[in-house]
Amino acid sequence: MREFESQDHWDRAASHYQRTAHPFTALFAEAALARIDLSPQSYVLDVAAGTGALALAAARTGARVLATDFSPGMVACIAAQGCPNVEAQVMDGQALDLPDAQFDAVFSIFGVIMFPDWRKGLAEMLRVTRPGGHGVVATWQSRGAATFLLLGEIRQKLFPDRTGMAMPEAVHTLSDPEDFARALIAAGYRAPRIEAVTHDFLLEVAALDAPDTLFGMSPDWTSLNDVEKAAVIAEVRDRAGDRLVLPIPSTALIGVAER
Repeated sequence: MREFESQDHWDRAASHYQRTAHPFTALFAEAALARIDLSPQSYVLDVAAGTGALALAAARTGARVLATDFSPGMVACIAAQGCPNVEAQVMDGQALDLPDAQFDAVFSIFGVIMFPDWRKGLAEMLRVTRPGGHGVVATWQSRGAATFLLLGEIRQKLFPDRTGMAMPEAVHTLSDPEDFARALIAAGYRAPRIEAVTHDFLLEVAALDAPDTLFGMSPDWTSLNDVEKAAVIAEVRDRAGDRLVLPIPSTALIGVAER
């Protein structure tokens, strides 16, 4: 089992993820929400919800939301927000314990792409979507995003003979829009629309004083020795120059399809 497939990994990472990744992924969650219409009458499911960036944004439309994740730590972060129209449950997105055709919209923002059986995850999303409803999936391009993207680029420059972090299979498979559309159709969806959305991850240069906190979730970081880590930090500082914040342009593909 790879680390990102482990429930324990995400339980340990939950509070760190909420502080560092949640504000960034929320930008893409808002972009996904903008592509369909929700109302206070809508019932929404967020699959592999993480700390709830999509679920909480959807709740602000007045919709009723069920947020699910296989990590109790992530689910606890969502529940702690105390949002009255968001329910959070521990659940495996590859085998949702939910009735067929229950939801008006089913989202997975950088979630289903992490599943060992991501095709089953898409099929489960379809199953619980009502006819005429929508499925919405966000994936990263093949090299990832934010600090993962930056680390990959720097490792390639500094250590070209070193193998970098293996991305999930779905990230590779869905990084081409045509392949992404075909995968949604294969799951049973129709009329898929795939759009690229780019936002800058804003890396605060001061955070380099505690690089394990900044980069610690990435095997591209934890696999380095102290000398190599120092070289990476020096390269990031060099890229930032006199700036206090280093923007890292990161592109996602958002797929919207009908049931």
